[in-house]
Amino acid sequence: MRITDLLKSDSILLGAAPADKAAAINQLADLMEAGGNLSDKEQYTKDVFAREASGTTGLGDGIATPHAKSAGVKAAGLAAMTVPSGMDFESMDGNPSRLFFMIAAPDSANDEHLAILSKLATMIMDPDFKEALIAAKTKEEFLKLVDDKEDGKFVAPAAEEETAAPAADHIQILAVTACPTGIAHTFMAAESLEQHAKKRGISIKVETNGSGGAKNILTNEEIAAADGIIVAADKNVAMARFAGKRVVITKVADGINKADELLDRALSGNAPVYQANGSDAAEGAADVEGESLGRQIYKHLMNGVSHMLPFVVGGGILIALAFLLDDYSIDPKNFGSNTPVAKFFKDIGGAAFGFMLPVLAGFISMSIADRPGLAVGFVGGALAGTTGSGFLGALVAGFVGGYAVNFLKKAFSCLPESLDGIKPVLLYPFFGILIIGVISMFVIAPPVGALNTWMVDTLKNMDPNARILLGIVMGGMMAVDMGGPINKAAYVTGTGLLASGEFHVMAAVMAGGMVPPLAIALCTTFFKNRFTESERKAGVTNYVMGLSFITEGAIPFAAGDPLRVIPSMVIGSATAGALTMAFDCTLRAPHGGIFVVPTIGNPVMYLVAILVGAIVGCAILSVLKKPLKG
Repeated sequence: MRITDLLKSDSILLGAAPADKAAAINQLADLMEAGGNLSDKEQYTKDVFAREASGTTGLGDGIATPHAKSAGVKAAGLAAMTVPSGMDFESMDGNPSRLFFMIAAPDSANDEHLAILSKLATMIMDPDFKEALIAAKTKEEFLKLVDDKEDGKFVAPAAEEETAAPAADHIQILAVTACPTGIAHTFMAAESLEQHAKKRGISIKVETNGSGGAKNILTNEEIAAADGIIVAADKNVAMARFAGKRVVITKVADGINKADELLDRALSGNAPVYQANGSDAAEGAADVEGESLGRQIYKHLMNGVSHMLPFVVGGGILIALAFLLDDYSIDPKNFGSNTPVAKFFKDIGGAAFGFMLPVLAGFISMSIADRPGLAVGFVGGALAGTTGSGFLGALVAGFVGGYAVNFLKKAFSCLPESLDGIKPVLLYPFFGILIIGVISMFVIAPPVGALNTWMVDTLKNMDPNARILLGIVMGGMMAVDMGGPINKAAYVTGTGLLASGEFHVMAAVMAGGMVPPLAIALCTTFFKNRFTESERKAGVTNYVMGLSFITEGAIPFAAGDPLRVIPSMVIGSATAGALTMAFDCTLRAPHGGIFVVPTIGNPVMYLVAILVGAIVGCAILSVLKKPLKG
C-alpha cells in the first residue's frame, strides 16, 4: 500500500484560507468525507477536537497534522490542504501553519495503515519537500510529489548545503522517540533528529516507540559506545539500559522543534548521568523538563496508587465477603472470623490488604528515585501501618523516601567509580531505610497519626447533615473529570479511609462514579434525538460500564460536549453521593459496582441512590442538549 492509496484527489484542497482553527478542521473533515473515509463525520470531527484539546497538532515549521482514531471512520485515510499565506493553528512554535495533513484511523486500524501514516509523518519533515507541496498548483502535481518522495525520486529545486560526512567511526548519538498514540509525533521527531544530524555530519540511530511497538531498537553495544543519548518521549520507555550514560530527557515535541539544541546538549557532555541500577523494566523517562511540580507529584502519586489498587480491590472484596458469610450473633467482637468460611476469606483478604500501605509508598518512592527507592518506600509504608499514621503517613513516607534516596545519590556521587557496584545493594538501602525509619517514627507518625485519628473519629461522629454535604462533594468529584486527577483524588480518599475503618465515604465515591455512564446510557435510550447513531450505539455499552463502576465510559460524550455533559453528570453524581450518606450506606469493597452490592450496608437504598442520581443526570442533560437538526 502507498500513501496515495490513502490520499485521494477529492480529499485535497490547494490555496485554502480558513478563518480560524475550527474552520480549518471542519474543512479538512469535509475533504475526508469527500474521499469516502467517514461513516459519521460528526463523530470523527468531535474526536479530532477532543484530540486538539489534549494538545495542539500544530507541530511547528508550518506543519499541522490534526488526527484521531474514531468510531466515525470506516477506512483509514488522509486529507491535505495548503494555506500558502499561513494561519494561526496554535502551533508549538507560535508560527503560522501552511501545510495540513489530516489523518483518520478507524478504531481497528491495522499495522499497515499505521505504517503508511507514519511514513508520511517523516516525509513532511523534509523542508524542501514541504515547500514543494505548498507551492503545488494542481492536485495532480501534489500527488506526484508525494509519489516521487515515497519512491526516493524527489529532487529539491536547489540544494544550498551539502550533507556533511560522519565525523566518527561509531554511532555518536542514540535517540528514543515516543508519544502516547504513536502515529505521527513519534516518527516526526525521529525524522527531524535524523535530518538535522545528517546535515551536521553526526551519525545517529533513533528507536521509535510507535503504536506497533518499538522499532530500530538500540543495542547494548551501541549504547556503550555512544557519545550522547536523547530520550524525547511523552510515555514510559525502557530507561534502565542507559544507566551510567549521559541522557538528555525531554518532550517528544522538542524532538521535532528543537532538534539542533538537543543534539548540541547530547554532545556537550553536560547532560545528567542516568541511574537506573540494572532494571530491565520499562520505566518512566524521569521528569520531563518544563513539567510543573504539581504534575510531577501527581505522576508519582498515581504510580503508587495504580500499583496499590489490585491489593486493595482484591483484598477488600474478599474481606467484604467474609462479613457477608459470617454470623454476627456468635461473637460481635470477632465479626468476620466467627465461622471457618468467613475466617478463610478474612485471612486471605487481610493478607492482601496488608500490602496496601507498603506498596503505595514503595512505588511512589520508586517513581521518584527508580529501583533504589523501592525498598525505602516499602519500609516507610510498613511503618505507617505500625505507627498508626495510616494511609496519609504512607503517602508522605513514599515522597520522603524517594527524595531521600535522590539525596543519597548526590551525596555518594563523589565516591570512586570502583564503588559504584555497592551503592544500590548496600549504601542506598542501608542509609535510605535508616533515614525513612527515623523520619517515619519521629517526624511523620506523631502529627499524621493524630490527624488520621481525628479525621476518622470526626467522620464517624459527624452530624447527618454534614455527612450529606460530604457525600455531595465526594460524589460530585467523581464526575468532574471522570478518571482524571480530581476523580482519582476522591477515590484515593475513599480507599484510604477504608484502611482506617470508615466505610461511608467509599460508598459515596463508588455511587458517584457509577452515575455518569448510567446517566449517559439512559439519555441515549430515552432521548435518542439528542444523539447521533454512533453515540446511541456507544450509549448501550455505558450500561455495562456504569454497573461495573467504570466511570471512563462517559468520557467520549464529555469530550464531545463538555459544557452540557459535565455539569449534568456532576449534579447527578453529587445527588447519588448525598443519598448514600442520607441512607447510611457503607461499602467495604473499593470496587466492583453492582457485583458487590450484597456486601454493602443497606444495599437496596444504595441502588436507589444510584438510580436517582442517574435519572437526575439524564434529565438535566436532556434539557441542556437540544435535539439534532434533520
